[in-house]
Amino acid sequence: MAAVRADLAKRLVPDELWELVAPLLPSFAARPQGGGTAPRDERAVFTAMAYILTSGCAWRYLPESFGVSLATAHRRFSVWTEAGLWRGLHRAVLDELGARGKLDRSSVIVDAASVRAKRGRADRVESGRSR
Repeated sequence: MAAVRADLAKRLVPDELWELVAPLLPSFAARPQGGGTAPRDERAVFTAMAYILTSGCAWRYLPESFGVSLATAHRRFSVWTEAGLWRGLHRAVLDELGARGKLDRSSVIVDAASVRAKRGRADRVESGRSR
């Protein structure tokens, strides 16, 4: 089972990807009042996130074989999102592809999932009524 997990982990987060991710992660800061839990292996946490994000698996079904609890993975996802990890990683991947000459900017598209969708237009609502 461990060989399957290691193979899956390397497929989800190959060394080349981890080299781009690692410098972008915010550093762990111990809480001034003490307590809390020891920091987890960041690569294991990132690999669990990669599994969730690429498989469509619900957070609550994160397999225990990743060695990361649901709470840790979700909390770290929130912290890393707030810190701008995903935008930074997107930029780093594009920069790396560009440096290798493997980026064709003529076919680059924006993923609609990364663009904020506004709930409504101000010009369509007046005094609580639709026009």
